Amino acid sequence: MKNGRCRMHGGKSTGPPKGSQNNLKHGYYTAEAVMERRKARAALEVARYLVRIVMQDETGG
Repeated sequence: MKNGRCRMHGGKSTGPPKGSQNNLKHGYYTAEAVMERRKARAALEVARYLVRIVMQDETGG
């Protein structure tokens, strides 16, 4: 049901079994997607750090 309750008993729905593709809606929180975002964030931090170093060298400070 739309409210997340069992239509027969009224209790909370336990959802699909673990590992079931029925549980996957978009994949944003899959382990692969989370790891990919972490790697991208780390690469972005390194790039920002390098740009900061280059900018300091150009300004002499």
